[in-house]
Amino acid sequence: MELEQLNSRNTDKDAKKRMQMLISAVDENVTTMAYNMNVNCDAIIVNQCNEFAYSEYQYRNHRIQCFHCKERGVGRSRNEAILHAEAEILLFSDEDIVYEEGYEDKIIKAFDRHKEADMLLFNIKQSEGRETYNISKFGRVFKFNCGRYPAYSIAVRRDRLMQCGVMFSMLFGGGARYSNGEDSLFLMDCLKKGMRIYKIPVNIGHELERQSTWFEGYTKKFFYDRGVLYHYLYGPLAKIWAIRFLLAHGKEMCQDRTLQGCYKLMRLGIVNARRHKTDLN
Repeated sequence: MELEQLNSRNTDKDAKKRMQMLISAVDENVTTMAYNMNVNCDAIIVNQCNEFAYSEYQYRNHRIQCFHCKERGVGRSRNEAILHAEAEILLFSDEDIVYEEGYEDKIIKAFDRHKEADMLLFNIKQSEGRETYNISKFGRVFKFNCGRYPAYSIAVRRDRLMQCGVMFSMLFGGGARYSNGEDSLFLMDCLKKGMRIYKIPVNIGHELERQSTWFEGYTKKFFYDRGVLYHYLYGPLAKIWAIRFLLAHGKEMCQDRTLQGCYKLMRLGIVNARRHKTDLN
């Protein structure tokens, strides 16, 4: 029922202007991105490259603003996009997402139907081997289950985000000191600020297969960085969550080292983060 209602056509001519996409990219040709991603609303692209510049163009009568910057880090680029955003609803995205026709109407109608939601998480079909989540029913997202959702699943009411003052961590994610986790920290911080987050079983696009910008295998740094992340996510419970993580994924991730060795690396990351140390060694 939820999906059928969202698939109906939106007749409000101004509806698409209610939403902006905030797209994080690295060394991309921004002039083709709107076409490649099937963008159908206004968008802000922050392209991490080797210059400082600004450009914009029209695609399907939508304004595509392009900010080119030298600084690296996915968290930094998402924050830059937030600062320039103006629309009622913001949809976070990456350069390798292709959207279904009508996705913008689905998102807008979902927010109109769920007035109680400050943020909604949508389904993006992930490429094989990178699957971390699949939303099968509508429900509330809490601190104990917010760690599985990628940034590109997130749509949020801009005014509520501004009221809470939450931004993305610049310590985590592609191009940052620690591998990944900026999306989980963002969701956790939003929850701590009292934002009401819901997941909704509505598909809006799919991820293209590509080489990860941060994943280099289950190396020592992978487990260490995960430990640092868990310190920021779970505080005093970080070690318990580390054990839970390894019990759930150890068979796949710990093929080159023992489960105890992986836990030792995660624990080192947790302890060093508590002591404000950064080095693996």
